[in-house]
Amino acid sequence: MQQSMFRLQPQLTSPDTSAQASSHSKALAVIAVAALVAYATSFRGGFQFDDWNVIVNEPRVHSLAAWWQAMPGIRPLLKLSYALNWQSGAGLMGFHAINLIIHIANAWLVYSLLSRRREVHRYPMAPLFAALIFALHPTQTEAVTYICGRSSSLVAFFSLASLLVWLAGRERRHPFASRVLSAILFCCALATKETAIVLPVAMLLWDITEEKSFIAACKDTIAHWAVLAAAMVATVITGLYRPFIAASLAARDFHTNALTQIEAVSYLTTHLVRVDQLNADPLLQSVHSWSGLLVVKALALGGSLVAGLFALRRAPLFAFGTLWFFIWLIPTNSIVPRLDVVNDRQLYTAMIGPAWLLASAAASLLRQKQVWAMIACALALGGLAVCTAQRNTVYFTEVAFWNDVADKSPHNARAWNNLAYAYVQTCDTARAASAFDRALLEDATYVRAAVNLRLLKDGAFKCGH
Repeated sequence: MQQSMFRLQPQLTSPDTSAQASSHSKALAVIAVAALVAYATSFRGGFQFDDWNVIVNEPRVHSLAAWWQAMPGIRPLLKLSYALNWQSGAGLMGFHAINLIIHIANAWLVYSLLSRRREVHRYPMAPLFAALIFALHPTQTEAVTYICGRSSSLVAFFSLASLLVWLAGRERRHPFASRVLSAILFCCALATKETAIVLPVAMLLWDITEEKSFIAACKDTIAHWAVLAAAMVATVITGLYRPFIAASLAARDFHTNALTQIEAVSYLTTHLVRVDQLNADPLLQSVHSWSGLLVVKALALGGSLVAGLFALRRAPLFAFGTLWFFIWLIPTNSIVPRLDVVNDRQLYTAMIGPAWLLASAAASLLRQKQVWAMIACALALGGLAVCTAQRNTVYFTEVAFWNDVADKSPHNARAWNNLAYAYVQTCDTARAASAFDRALLEDATYVRAAVNLRLLKDGAFKCGH
Protein backbone atom coordinates (compact mmCIF):
# COMPACT_ATOMS: atom_id res chain seq x y z
CA MET A 1 0.00 0.00 0.00
CA GLN A 2 2.80 2.36 0.89
CA GLN A 3 4.55 1.51 -2.37
CA SER A 4 1.35 2.23 -4.32
CA MET A 5 0.86 5.56 -2.58
CA PHE A 6 4.46 6.49 -3.33
CA ARG A 7 3.93 5.79 -7.01
CA LEU A 8 0.84 7.98 -7.12
CA GLN A 9 2.67 11.07 -5.80
CA PRO A 10 3.05 13.65 -8.57
CA GLN A 11 6.40 15.09 -9.51
CA LEU A 12 7.08 18.46 -7.90
CA THR A 13 8.48 19.74 -11.17
CA SER A 14 7.25 18.38 -14.47
CA PRO A 15 9.70 18.01 -17.36
CA ASP A 16 7.83 20.70 -19.30
CA THR A 17 8.03 23.15 -16.40
CA SER A 18 11.72 22.42 -15.89
CA ALA A 19 12.46 22.90 -19.59
CA GLN A 20 10.49 26.14 -19.62
CA ALA A 21 12.40 27.45 -16.62
CA SER A 22 15.70 26.52 -18.26
CA SER A 23 14.68 28.26 -21.50
CA HIS A 24 13.64 31.33 -19.53
CA SER A 25 16.97 31.46 -17.69
CA LYS A 26 18.92 31.11 -20.94
CA ALA A 27 16.93 33.93 -22.50
CA LEU A 28 17.64 36.22 -19.53
CA ALA A 29 21.34 35.35 -19.77
CA VAL A 30 21.40 36.15 -23.50
CA ILE A 31 19.73 39.51 -22.87
CA ALA A 32 22.16 40.41 -20.09
CA VAL A 33 25.27 39.44 -22.06
CA ALA A 34 24.08 41.30 -25.16
CA ALA A 35 23.40 44.46 -23.15
CA LEU A 36 26.74 44.24 -21.35
CA VAL A 37 28.58 43.93 -24.67
CA ALA A 38 26.71 46.83 -26.26
CA TYR A 39 27.13 49.10 -23.25
CA ALA A 40 30.73 48.21 -22.35
CA THR A 41 31.75 51.52 -23.90
CA SER A 42 29.27 53.48 -21.77
CA PHE A 43 31.56 53.36 -18.72
CA ARG A 44 33.92 55.85 -20.36
CA GLY A 45 31.14 58.43 -20.53
CA GLY A 46 31.37 61.58 -18.42
CA PHE A 47 28.81 63.89 -16.86
CA GLN A 48 27.00 65.82 -19.58
CA PHE A 49 24.49 68.66 -19.97
CA ASP A 50 21.78 68.41 -17.27
CA ASP A 51 23.95 66.04 -15.20
CA TRP A 52 25.78 69.09 -13.86
CA ASN A 53 22.67 70.87 -12.59
CA VAL A 54 20.75 67.78 -11.52
CA ILE A 55 23.57 65.81 -9.87
CA VAL A 56 27.10 67.24 -9.79
CA ASN A 57 26.23 70.77 -8.63
CA GLU A 58 23.11 69.79 -6.68
CA PRO A 59 24.04 69.43 -2.98
CA ARG A 60 20.62 67.99 -2.13
CA VAL A 61 21.59 64.66 -3.76
CA HIS A 62 25.10 64.44 -2.32
CA SER A 63 24.07 62.58 0.83
CA LEU A 64 21.08 60.82 2.34
CA ALA A 65 20.84 63.48 5.02
CA ALA A 66 20.76 66.27 2.43
CA TRP A 67 18.15 64.36 0.43
CA TRP A 68 15.97 63.89 3.49
CA GLN A 69 16.18 67.58 4.41
CA ALA A 70 15.04 68.50 0.90
CA MET A 71 11.86 66.45 1.25
CA PRO A 72 9.03 66.79 0.41
CA GLY A 73 9.99 67.40 -3.17
CA ILE A 74 9.31 66.19 -6.68
CA ARG A 75 10.68 62.85 -7.93
CA PRO A 76 11.87 61.75 -4.47
CA LEU A 77 12.84 58.18 -5.43
CA LEU A 78 14.87 59.34 -8.42
CA LYS A 79 16.75 61.80 -6.25
CA LEU A 80 17.21 59.14 -3.58
CA SER A 81 18.91 56.94 -6.18
CA TYR A 82 21.28 59.80 -7.02
CA ALA A 83 22.00 60.39 -3.33
CA LEU A 84 22.78 56.70 -2.75
CA ASN A 85 25.06 56.69 -5.78
CA TRP A 86 26.89 59.83 -4.67
CA GLN A 87 27.30 58.74 -1.07
CA SER A 88 28.58 55.31 -2.11
CA GLY A 89 31.83 56.90 -3.24
CA ALA A 90 31.86 54.80 -6.42
CA GLY A 91 31.97 57.98 -8.48
CA LEU A 92 31.05 58.18 -12.13
CA MET A 93 31.62 54.45 -12.58
CA GLY A 94 28.97 53.75 -9.95
CA PHE A 95 26.39 55.90 -11.73
CA HIS A 96 27.04 54.10 -15.01
CA ALA A 97 26.87 50.68 -13.33
CA ILE A 98 23.49 51.38 -11.72
CA ASN A 99 22.10 52.81 -14.97
CA LEU A 100 23.12 49.69 -16.85
CA ILE A 101 21.74 47.37 -14.15
CA ILE A 102 18.39 49.16 -14.35
CA HIS A 103 18.39 48.84 -18.14
CA ILE A 104 19.14 45.11 -18.05
CA ALA A 105 16.43 44.62 -15.42
CA ASN A 106 13.99 46.44 -17.70
CA ALA A 107 14.91 44.24 -20.65
CA TRP A 108 14.27 41.20 -18.44
CA LEU A 109 10.90 42.64 -17.46
CA VAL A 110 10.06 43.20 -21.13
CA TYR A 111 10.87 39.56 -21.87
CA SER A 112 8.88 38.28 -18.87
CA LEU A 113 5.88 40.44 -19.73
CA LEU A 114 5.75 39.65 -23.43
CA SER A 115 6.17 35.94 -22.68
CA ARG A 116 2.69 36.19 -21.17
CA ARG A 117 1.07 37.54 -24.34
CA ARG A 118 -1.35 35.10 -25.95
CA GLU A 119 0.39 35.49 -29.32
CA VAL A 120 3.46 33.67 -27.94
CA HIS A 121 2.15 30.24 -28.92
CA ARG A 122 2.37 31.41 -32.55
CA TYR A 123 5.63 33.31 -32.21
CA PRO A 124 7.62 31.69 -29.37
CA MET A 125 10.81 33.61 -30.18
CA ALA A 126 9.10 37.02 -30.26
CA PRO A 127 9.53 37.91 -26.54
CA LEU A 128 13.28 37.31 -26.72
CA PHE A 129 13.67 39.29 -29.94
CA ALA A 130 11.59 42.17 -28.54
CA ALA A 131 13.63 42.28 -25.34
CA LEU A 132 16.88 42.30 -27.35
CA ILE A 133 15.62 45.11 -29.59
CA PHE A 134 14.64 47.04 -26.46
CA ALA A 135 18.03 46.38 -24.85
CA LEU A 136 20.20 47.09 -27.89
CA HIS A 137 18.45 49.89 -29.78
CA PRO A 138 20.80 52.93 -29.76
CA THR A 139 18.02 55.40 -28.96
CA GLN A 140 18.03 53.88 -25.46
CA THR A 141 21.52 55.27 -24.81
CA GLU A 142 20.01 58.57 -23.71
CA ALA A 143 18.32 56.77 -20.82
CA VAL A 144 21.36 54.63 -20.00
CA THR A 145 24.65 56.32 -20.87
CA TYR A 146 23.38 59.83 -20.14
CA ILE A 147 23.41 59.74 -16.32
CA CYS A 148 20.31 61.81 -15.59
CA GLY A 149 18.49 59.84 -18.28
CA ARG A 150 17.94 57.45 -15.37
CA SER A 151 14.65 59.25 -14.80
CA SER A 152 13.28 57.42 -17.85
CA SER A 153 14.77 54.00 -17.13
CA LEU A 154 13.95 53.96 -13.40
CA VAL A 155 10.31 54.97 -13.91
CA ALA A 156 10.10 52.25 -16.57
CA PHE A 157 11.45 49.72 -14.07
CA PHE A 158 8.78 50.43 -11.46
CA SER A 159 6.01 50.67 -14.08
CA LEU A 160 6.92 47.39 -15.80
CA ALA A 161 7.44 45.67 -12.44
CA SER A 162 3.99 46.85 -11.35
CA LEU A 163 2.48 45.44 -14.54
CA LEU A 164 4.31 42.11 -14.15
CA VAL A 165 3.29 41.68 -10.49
CA TRP A 166 -0.29 42.53 -11.46
CA LEU A 167 -0.32 39.83 -14.12
CA ALA A 168 1.53 37.21 -12.05
CA GLY A 169 -0.77 37.80 -9.08
CA ARG A 170 -3.84 37.19 -11.22
CA GLU A 171 -2.33 34.06 -12.75
CA ARG A 172 -1.71 32.61 -9.30
CA ARG A 173 -5.00 33.92 -7.91
CA HIS A 174 -3.15 36.06 -5.41
CA PRO A 175 -5.16 39.29 -5.02
CA PHE A 176 -2.64 40.83 -2.61
CA ALA A 177 0.10 40.73 -5.26
CA SER A 178 -2.12 41.72 -8.16
CA ARG A 179 -3.55 44.71 -6.34
CA VAL A 180 -1.60 45.81 -3.27
CA LEU A 181 1.99 45.03 -4.30
CA SER A 182 1.37 46.20 -7.85
CA ALA A 183 -0.19 49.43 -6.56
CA ILE A 184 2.81 50.01 -4.28
CA LEU A 185 5.15 49.65 -7.26
CA PHE A 186 2.94 52.09 -9.16
CA CYS A 187 3.39 54.55 -6.27
CA CYS A 188 7.16 54.08 -6.61
CA ALA A 189 6.90 54.81 -10.34
CA LEU A 190 4.96 58.02 -9.70
CA ALA A 191 7.52 59.02 -7.07
CA THR A 192 10.23 58.56 -9.69
CA LYS A 193 8.74 60.44 -12.63
CA GLU A 194 5.31 61.78 -13.52
CA THR A 195 5.17 59.94 -16.85
CA ALA A 196 4.01 56.83 -14.98
CA ILE A 197 0.48 58.27 -14.87
CA VAL A 198 -0.43 56.32 -18.00
CA LEU A 199 0.27 52.90 -16.46
CA PRO A 200 -3.42 52.17 -15.69
CA VAL A 201 -4.26 52.94 -19.33
CA ALA A 202 -1.50 50.56 -20.45
CA MET A 203 -3.01 47.90 -18.18
CA LEU A 204 -6.41 48.38 -19.79
CA LEU A 205 -4.77 48.00 -23.20
CA TRP A 206 -3.12 44.78 -22.08
CA ASP A 207 -6.39 43.24 -20.92
CA ILE A 208 -8.49 44.38 -23.86
CA THR A 209 -6.00 42.97 -26.36
CA GLU A 210 -6.09 39.73 -24.36
CA GLU A 211 -9.83 39.51 -25.10
CA LYS A 212 -10.98 40.74 -21.72
CA SER A 213 -13.99 43.04 -21.47
CA PHE A 214 -13.49 46.71 -20.76
CA ILE A 215 -15.59 46.50 -17.56
CA ALA A 216 -13.57 43.55 -16.25
CA ALA A 217 -10.33 45.32 -17.08
CA CYS A 218 -11.46 48.42 -15.19
CA LYS A 219 -12.33 46.31 -12.14
CA ASP A 220 -8.91 44.67 -12.18
CA THR A 221 -7.15 48.05 -12.27
CA ILE A 222 -9.30 49.84 -9.70
CA ALA A 223 -6.45 49.93 -7.16
CA HIS A 224 -4.19 51.66 -9.69
CA TRP A 225 -6.83 54.22 -10.59
CA ALA A 226 -7.27 54.91 -6.87
CA VAL A 227 -3.52 55.47 -6.52
CA LEU A 228 -3.55 57.81 -9.49
CA ALA A 229 -6.46 59.81 -8.08
CA ALA A 230 -4.76 60.07 -4.69
CA ALA A 231 -1.53 61.23 -6.34
CA MET A 232 -3.36 63.94 -8.27
CA VAL A 233 -5.10 65.16 -5.10
CA ALA A 234 -1.77 65.21 -3.25
CA THR A 235 -0.21 67.16 -6.12
CA VAL A 236 -2.93 69.80 -5.94
CA ILE A 237 -2.77 70.07 -2.13
CA THR A 238 1.02 70.30 -1.86
CA GLY A 239 1.43 72.60 -4.86
CA LEU A 240 4.87 71.11 -5.57
CA TYR A 241 4.28 71.08 -9.32
CA ARG A 242 2.51 74.42 -9.51
CA PRO A 243 5.55 76.44 -10.76
CA PHE A 244 6.37 73.79 -13.36
CA ILE A 245 2.79 73.59 -14.60
CA ALA A 246 2.59 77.38 -14.85
CA ALA A 247 5.84 77.54 -16.82
CA SER A 248 4.67 74.71 -19.07
CA LEU A 249 1.31 76.30 -19.86
CA ALA A 250 3.04 79.60 -20.62
CA ALA A 251 5.40 77.94 -23.11
CA ARG A 252 2.92 77.92 -26.01
CA ASP A 253 -0.81 78.10 -26.68
CA PHE A 254 -2.97 75.03 -27.34
CA HIS A 255 -3.02 75.37 -31.14
CA THR A 256 0.73 75.90 -31.40
CA ASN A 257 1.41 73.05 -29.02
CA ALA A 258 -0.84 70.67 -30.98
CA LEU A 259 1.02 71.41 -34.23
CA THR A 260 4.36 71.21 -32.45
CA GLN A 261 3.54 67.81 -30.97
CA ILE A 262 2.70 66.43 -34.40
CA GLU A 263 6.22 67.39 -35.42
CA ALA A 264 7.65 66.01 -32.17
CA VAL A 265 5.99 62.57 -32.39
CA SER A 266 6.95 62.33 -36.06
CA TYR A 267 10.53 63.17 -35.10
CA LEU A 268 10.57 60.44 -32.44
CA THR A 269 9.01 57.90 -34.79
CA THR A 270 11.71 58.44 -37.41
CA HIS A 271 14.36 57.84 -34.74
CA LEU A 272 13.17 54.28 -34.39
CA VAL A 273 14.85 53.80 -37.77
CA ARG A 274 17.21 56.76 -38.30
CA VAL A 275 19.62 55.83 -35.54
CA ASP A 276 22.29 57.91 -37.26
CA GLN A 277 20.32 61.06 -36.40
CA LEU A 278 20.04 60.60 -32.62
CA ASN A 279 20.49 63.96 -30.95
CA ALA A 280 20.77 64.71 -27.22
CA ASP A 281 19.53 68.29 -27.65
CA PRO A 282 17.56 68.70 -30.89
CA LEU A 283 15.83 71.85 -29.60
CA LEU A 284 12.93 71.60 -32.05
CA GLN A 285 11.18 74.88 -32.66
CA SER A 286 7.50 75.53 -32.07
CA VAL A 287 5.26 75.10 -35.12
CA HIS A 288 2.74 77.90 -35.57
CA SER A 289 0.98 77.02 -38.82
CA TRP A 290 0.08 74.11 -41.05
CA SER A 291 2.18 73.04 -43.99
CA GLY A 292 1.75 70.33 -46.59
CA LEU A 293 4.35 68.12 -44.93
CA LEU A 294 2.83 68.62 -41.49
CA VAL A 295 -0.58 67.55 -42.85
CA VAL A 296 0.99 64.35 -44.20
CA LYS A 297 2.62 63.67 -40.81
CA ALA A 298 -0.66 64.33 -38.99
CA LEU A 299 -2.55 61.97 -41.30
CA ALA A 300 0.09 59.25 -40.86
CA LEU A 301 0.07 59.49 -37.07
CA GLY A 302 -3.70 59.84 -36.87
CA GLY A 303 -4.19 56.95 -39.25
CA SER A 304 -1.90 54.72 -37.17
CA LEU A 305 -3.76 55.64 -34.00
CA VAL A 306 -7.18 55.00 -35.53
CA ALA A 307 -5.99 51.72 -37.06
CA GLY A 308 -4.75 50.62 -33.65
CA LEU A 309 -8.10 51.41 -32.04
CA PHE A 310 -10.07 49.57 -34.72
CA ALA A 311 -7.73 46.58 -34.39
CA LEU A 312 -8.30 46.12 -30.64
CA ARG A 313 -10.46 43.03 -31.21
CA ARG A 314 -9.65 42.06 -34.80
CA ALA A 315 -5.84 42.26 -34.70
CA PRO A 316 -4.82 42.52 -31.02
CA LEU A 317 -1.11 42.04 -31.71
CA PHE A 318 -1.02 45.07 -33.99
CA ALA A 319 -3.29 47.06 -31.64
CA PHE A 320 -1.12 46.37 -28.61
CA GLY A 321 2.15 47.30 -30.30
CA THR A 322 0.74 50.45 -31.91
CA LEU A 323 -1.29 51.80 -29.01
CA TRP A 324 1.39 51.00 -26.43
CA PHE A 325 3.70 53.35 -28.36
CA PHE A 326 1.21 56.21 -28.32
CA ILE A 327 0.11 55.67 -24.70
CA TRP A 328 3.62 56.09 -23.33
CA LEU A 329 4.15 59.27 -25.33
CA ILE A 330 1.01 60.91 -23.89
CA PRO A 331 2.74 62.41 -20.79
CA THR A 332 5.47 64.07 -22.84
CA ASN A 333 3.88 64.65 -26.25
CA SER A 334 0.23 65.55 -25.94
CA ILE A 335 -1.70 68.55 -24.61
CA VAL A 336 0.79 69.68 -21.94
CA PRO A 337 3.56 71.83 -23.46
CA ARG A 338 7.20 71.03 -22.70
CA LEU A 339 9.94 73.66 -22.64
CA ASP A 340 12.15 71.30 -24.64
CA VAL A 341 9.80 69.90 -27.25
CA VAL A 342 11.38 66.49 -27.60
CA ASN A 343 14.16 64.20 -26.33
CA ASP A 344 15.05 60.72 -27.52
CA ARG A 345 14.69 59.25 -24.02
CA GLN A 346 10.93 59.79 -24.31
CA LEU A 347 11.00 56.67 -26.51
CA TYR A 348 12.40 54.46 -23.76
CA THR A 349 9.22 52.69 -22.58
CA ALA A 350 7.27 53.45 -25.77
CA MET A 351 9.91 51.41 -27.64
CA ILE A 352 8.34 48.19 -26.35
CA GLY A 353 5.39 48.52 -28.74
CA PRO A 354 7.34 48.78 -32.02
CA ALA A 355 9.84 46.20 -30.72
CA TRP A 356 6.99 43.73 -30.19
CA LEU A 357 5.62 44.29 -33.69
CA LEU A 358 9.02 43.89 -35.31
CA ALA A 359 9.92 40.88 -33.16
CA SER A 360 6.64 39.14 -33.98
CA ALA A 361 7.27 39.65 -37.69
CA ALA A 362 10.80 38.26 -37.33
CA ALA A 363 9.58 35.30 -35.29
CA SER A 364 6.99 34.57 -37.97
CA LEU A 365 9.74 34.29 -40.56
CA LEU A 366 11.85 32.11 -38.28
CA ARG A 367 8.99 29.63 -37.88
CA GLN A 368 9.61 28.74 -41.51
CA LYS A 369 13.19 27.87 -40.57
CA GLN A 370 14.63 29.89 -43.42
CA VAL A 371 18.40 30.29 -43.07
CA TRP A 372 18.34 33.76 -44.59
CA ALA A 373 15.82 34.88 -41.94
CA MET A 374 18.04 33.66 -39.11
CA ILE A 375 21.06 35.41 -40.58
CA ALA A 376 19.07 38.62 -41.13
CA CYS A 377 17.85 38.65 -37.50
CA ALA A 378 21.35 38.04 -36.17
CA LEU A 379 22.80 40.79 -38.35
CA ALA A 380 20.06 43.22 -37.36
CA LEU A 381 20.58 42.66 -33.64
CA GLY A 382 24.34 42.80 -34.08
CA GLY A 383 23.97 46.05 -36.01
CA LEU A 384 21.93 47.59 -33.21
CA ALA A 385 24.58 46.56 -30.68
CA VAL A 386 27.37 48.09 -32.78
CA CYS A 387 25.39 51.32 -33.24
CA THR A 388 24.79 51.51 -29.49
CA ALA A 389 28.46 50.97 -28.70
CA GLN A 390 29.33 53.69 -31.21
CA ARG A 391 26.65 56.06 -29.89
CA ASN A 392 28.11 55.73 -26.39
CA THR A 393 31.33 57.35 -27.60
CA VAL A 394 29.46 60.65 -27.99
CA TYR A 395 29.28 60.82 -24.19
CA PHE A 396 33.03 60.42 -23.65
CA THR A 397 33.81 64.16 -23.52
CA GLU A 398 31.83 67.38 -23.54
CA VAL A 399 33.52 68.40 -26.78
CA ALA A 400 32.39 65.17 -28.46
CA PHE A 401 28.91 65.52 -26.98
CA TRP A 402 28.28 69.08 -28.14
CA ASN A 403 30.04 68.58 -31.47
CA ASP A 404 27.56 65.82 -32.20
CA VAL A 405 24.61 68.04 -31.24
CA ALA A 406 25.85 71.02 -33.23
CA ASP A 407 26.53 68.84 -36.27
CA LYS A 408 22.97 67.44 -36.26
CA SER A 409 21.17 70.67 -35.33
CA PRO A 410 23.40 73.45 -36.71
CA HIS A 411 20.85 76.17 -35.89
CA ASN A 412 20.87 75.29 -32.19
CA ALA A 413 22.48 78.31 -30.55
CA ARG A 414 22.59 76.58 -27.16
CA ALA A 415 24.60 73.74 -28.65
CA TRP A 416 27.20 76.14 -30.08
CA ASN A 417 27.45 78.02 -26.78
CA ASN A 418 27.95 74.80 -24.82
CA LEU A 419 30.43 73.51 -27.37
CA ALA A 420 32.38 76.75 -26.99
CA TYR A 421 32.42 76.35 -23.21
CA ALA A 422 33.64 72.75 -23.64
CA TYR A 423 36.49 74.07 -25.79
CA VAL A 424 37.31 76.56 -23.02
CA GLN A 425 37.75 73.62 -20.63
CA THR A 426 40.31 72.11 -23.01
CA CYS A 427 42.11 75.46 -23.43
CA ASP A 428 41.22 75.63 -27.14
CA THR A 429 40.33 79.33 -27.05
CA ALA A 430 40.37 79.78 -30.84
CA ARG A 431 37.69 77.14 -31.39
CA ALA A 432 35.81 78.45 -28.35
CA ALA A 433 35.64 81.97 -29.79
CA SER A 434 34.50 80.63 -33.15
CA ALA A 435 31.75 78.56 -31.51
CA PHE A 436 30.55 81.53 -29.42
CA ASP A 437 30.41 83.59 -32.63
CA ARG A 438 28.36 80.84 -34.28
CA ALA A 439 25.93 80.80 -31.33
CA LEU A 440 25.35 84.54 -31.75
CA LEU A 441 25.00 84.13 -35.51
CA GLU A 442 22.18 81.63 -34.91
CA ASP A 443 20.57 83.78 -32.20
CA ALA A 444 21.70 87.39 -31.95
CA THR A 445 19.66 87.82 -28.74
CA TYR A 446 21.42 84.96 -26.93
CA VAL A 447 22.75 86.91 -23.94
CA ARG A 448 24.64 84.03 -22.36
CA ALA A 449 26.74 83.47 -25.48
CA ALA A 450 27.46 87.21 -25.76
CA VAL A 451 28.57 87.38 -22.12
CA ASN A 452 30.69 84.25 -22.47
CA LEU A 453 32.40 85.61 -25.57
CA ARG A 454 33.23 88.86 -23.77
CA LEU A 455 34.60 86.94 -20.78
CA LEU A 456 36.73 84.85 -23.12
CA LYS A 457 38.16 87.91 -24.86
CA ASP A 458 38.85 89.54 -21.49
CA GLY A 459 40.74 86.46 -20.32
CA ALA A 460 38.28 85.82 -17.48
CA PHE A 461 37.96 82.11 -18.26
CA LYS A 462 40.57 79.72 -16.88
CA CYS A 463 41.39 76.52 -18.72
CA GLY A 464 39.88 73.48 -17.09
CA HIS A 465 37.61 75.46 -14.78
